[in-house]
Amino acid sequence: MNILSNNTKEEKTLKSIYCFMKEYSVGKHLKKVNAYKNKGIPVMSIFIYLIQLVFTKKSMYMNILNGTHNGGFSKDSVYRLLNSPFINWSAFLLNIAICVINGKISTLTSKERINTLIVDDTLYSRSRSKNVELLAKVYDHSAKATNKYRKGFQQLTMAWSDGVTLIPIMFRHMSSEEKRNRYNEINSKIDKRSCGYKARKQALSSKPKVMIDMLIQASKAGILAKHVLFDCWFSFPSTIIEVCKLKMNVVARVKNTPKIKYLLDSEKKTLSQIYTSAKKRRGKSKYLLSVAIKLYNKDNETYDARIVYIRDRNNKKNWIALISTDPNLSEEEIIKLYSRRWDIEVFFKICKSYLNLAKEFRGLSYDAIIAHTTVVMTRYIILAVEKRQVEDPRTLGEIFYLCYDEIAEIQFSEAFGFILSLLRDVLEEVLFLTVEQVNLLIDVFISKLPEHFKEKMLPNESIVI
Repeated sequence: MNILSNNTKEEKTLKSIYCFMKEYSVGKHLKKVNAYKNKGIPVMSIFIYLIQLVFTKKSMYMNILNGTHNGGFSKDSVYRLLNSPFINWSAFLLNIAICVINGKISTLTSKERINTLIVDDTLYSRSRSKNVELLAKVYDHSAKATNKYRKGFQQLTMAWSDGVTLIPIMFRHMSSEEKRNRYNEINSKIDKRSCGYKARKQALSSKPKVMIDMLIQASKAGILAKHVLFDCWFSFPSTIIEVCKLKMNVVARVKNTPKIKYLLDSEKKTLSQIYTSAKKRRGKSKYLLSVAIKLYNKDNETYDARIVYIRDRNNKKNWIALISTDPNLSEEEIIKLYSRRWDIEVFFKICKSYLNLAKEFRGLSYDAIIAHTTVVMTRYIILAVEKRQVEDPRTLGEIFYLCYDEIAEIQFSEAFGFILSLLRDVLEEVLFLTVEQVNLLIDVFISKLPEHFKEKMLPNESIVI
């Protein structure tokens, strides 16, 4: 029975994967990014195998070595696909994300709902590696140990969210800008005209600069979002101003440091100085203070913004500051919108704990790391779509509308009469009341109803009970 049950689950998972591939034309997107073969095993077959591998709980090496994958290809075919510097995996993930967002999720989202882009980074650990291309000593801000530097990459990720579903759209594996922190350099044999070489050069840039490039690329691709959320690691005034120049609004947490100042009444003040000088709200308010300030950069460009101080849940004596460049958002909306940023932390947790991010393949090339991460994020997109279809009643299609039409055909007076008939039966059978007593109770009950209920009951229509 256990074997039958496992096979049934695997068949159901494979069916969902095949349906996703067909619905969103994944094969065509692979061909557009130069992932195709002129002969032999199709790339689509290998890609589907990589997608479903994590759900079978089997190692790729032992699976192919024993020939139990039934794919007709060897491990060399898989490694050639992963190590190719000419496949633009970044464009592939972006195209799939656009198809899912614009084709499926946007139809389930109200026009009044605010769509956001969330940017954050996480550690892509390769702690036991030595010869990985562009391997560096990077800072892990989530580590609790004294030494917070780890071997690996900082995976800068951008995701789209409507507040219900999160879809990853882009990522970059950032090495270190400083050469002394890098264990290995770029492979000299890589073709400098390839997209793989361009990705390597971008990995040596600063994260705020790469984030701006990602936002420009997402905007040109047609991602529907006007607000960008990120943590205090990116919320420098110069970075926020660059985002505003792209006609996007920022909602972010700002860091309390004496090095960063804001313009308040033409005076440059830090977050602490602004909080001390302003009058606080009394009582148990959702926020402590709201102040309109101006951002400025080295070129003396200024932008209007609002800083909202809220109480730190971990330490009620401290406060947390949020900044927003959207003048139309209230303080409550700013707090609520920033709370969406936590979704990307959950996304990182799922990718690392369940989808084998940085654990499944131990390739040494930078291209293999990018390809593996793309596979992991495609798995997450499939799960996110499945979750939305199961939980959102509007995805039930015709069944939902049939039920809706059936309910709409029942008049209010009919439904109300049915409820009163049940009430009559209960009063007569349980309390043993007479017909006169039951009628008196029902008349008193109807007289106590609100007026908007009485208006829906037609005066010339009697309720049959």
